[in-house]
Amino acid sequence: MDRTSLQSRGAICTRRLRRFQCEESGSMVYLSIVIFLIILMVAGIGVDAMMAEMRRTKMQDTLDHAVIAAAALEQDLDPASVVSDYFDKADLEDHLRDIQVTEGTGYRTVFAEADTTFATQFMHLSGVDELTVNAKAGAEERIGGVEISMILDVSGSMNSNNRLPNLKVAAKDFVDTLTSTTEDGKLSISIVPYATQVSAPESFISHFNLSQEHSYSNCVNFAATDYATTSLDLGTPLTRTMHFDPWSTSDARDDSPMGLVPRPVCVDASDNSREMVILENDATRLKSFIDAMWGGGNTSIDVGMKWGTALLDASIQPAINQMIADGEVNPAFLGRPYAYTEAQTLKVIVLMTDGQNTSQYFINDAYRSGNSNIWWNPTSEVYSIYTGQDTADADGDGITDEAMFYWPHANLWRDHAYGNGVYAQTQDSYGCQSFDVDGSCSAYRTIAGTAAGDEPGQAVNLTYADLWAQTSLRQNRNANYYPWMDDNQANRDWYNRVRNFVGHSTKNARTQAICDSAKAEGIIVFTIGFEAPEAGQAVLQNCASSANHYFDVQGLEIADAFAAIAASIRQLRLTQ
Repeated sequence: MDRTSLQSRGAICTRRLRRFQCEESGSMVYLSIVIFLIILMVAGIGVDAMMAEMRRTKMQDTLDHAVIAAAALEQDLDPASVVSDYFDKADLEDHLRDIQVTEGTGYRTVFAEADTTFATQFMHLSGVDELTVNAKAGAEERIGGVEISMILDVSGSMNSNNRLPNLKVAAKDFVDTLTSTTEDGKLSISIVPYATQVSAPESFISHFNLSQEHSYSNCVNFAATDYATTSLDLGTPLTRTMHFDPWSTSDARDDSPMGLVPRPVCVDASDNSREMVILENDATRLKSFIDAMWGGGNTSIDVGMKWGTALLDASIQPAINQMIADGEVNPAFLGRPYAYTEAQTLKVIVLMTDGQNTSQYFINDAYRSGNSNIWWNPTSEVYSIYTGQDTADADGDGITDEAMFYWPHANLWRDHAYGNGVYAQTQDSYGCQSFDVDGSCSAYRTIAGTAAGDEPGQAVNLTYADLWAQTSLRQNRNANYYPWMDDNQANRDWYNRVRNFVGHSTKNARTQAICDSAKAEGIIVFTIGFEAPEAGQAVLQNCASSANHYFDVQGLEIADAFAAIAASIRQLRLTQ
């Protein structure tokens, strides 16, 4: 090969090398390959991460449902077994690692952990051969602070159709359900038994500004304006209900020992079976009280609701705190009733009636205080009625400017109450009109004369409070006024004018007002119509927080109503 050929080939190679060195079209292929490999790696990591998240999500979802179910207080199964069962059904039983259960009265806490490991599909190219994902979940069901007022109808109609016994069973089950699932100190239950009136215990009512006409009983005649608010300020003047009986014809003054009228509007202060129970959490005490309830009297739903709401209102805190200091209320309830702004406390009313609002009797102001015109002689056990001045000389002594008293037991008019003076009474004697020869009297004649009447004992002027407490209105009219007054006048003056009443229409309006006030403050109001008439049902439906908070029940269904309310209260507390 000649030199020229070699030089020619060398030049060609040199030109080709220079052309290759300057060529740029192939550089994009290299870059594209590098980018593709990066994208493939990132996508692979994403796929592995997505697979890991899918497994974690499934495991977390199973874990969440499992601990929530296990923590439910109504769950009777072992909480750990409930969690395990959820994982078994999800084919994740091998991944459950730890279950912790803490529980006590009114609460249960369940905590669980799980994990899983799987081989990577792409990340192993970068040295990561497997991924481990973890899941944790915890759930707690706890009934927080609950204040409940049970407002229960104990009127006379509750004695019919086995209503009162059925109520007692249902109410006691309600108490058991709530006290057994609530931490000590978290739940307070007040019971307001109502009929014509509501009786308050002395240890409670003594902290209020209640009028002092008597001490036979402790009820309040609320004014119309009192129903516009749930509060009951301790300093507000309250009118005490007089102790009186507008229904029966009876007199307990001559009983041994002296008693009180049998059917008072407000029950005797000594009868604690009809007094309100103030903030209690002892199931035994609550159930014993429920067992002792008895039926009698008219129906005052408005009065029951007023007291029930007041027992949930912070305005009575000072009274409760003092009762705690006096040993009358559990110290755990210091500061209750809490303010409505206390988010951790649920306030609930359970109102039950078998009827409708009826007449609420009260004594008119003129016959509430001071001395009556009735005098009583406890030794002779007789009344004397002061009738004013003897302008007509009713006693026939010729004196017309003296006091005049009527003595019902003797149907006599005298110038003093029996036992407080001396009166002349006719006392005939006999003398001999003719004698026999032997000196014996053969004929007698009557000799008219007078003698001082014997009046054992001393009469005392009765106050109106004492008169009504032991002599019913009807008996006072019948025994002390009918004998000498026109019957119509006696009935008008000494029955109709003595007592008055609040009728059902007014009481329905008052009930609606206090129900609206309660709901406006966030109180949850459940109502139960227990074989109630249509008028009573309408009042309860309007009072309830919603249509779902009203129960219309018959017979044994009342137990279902109370059970449903107990379950609702627990659920409401959980969602507060």
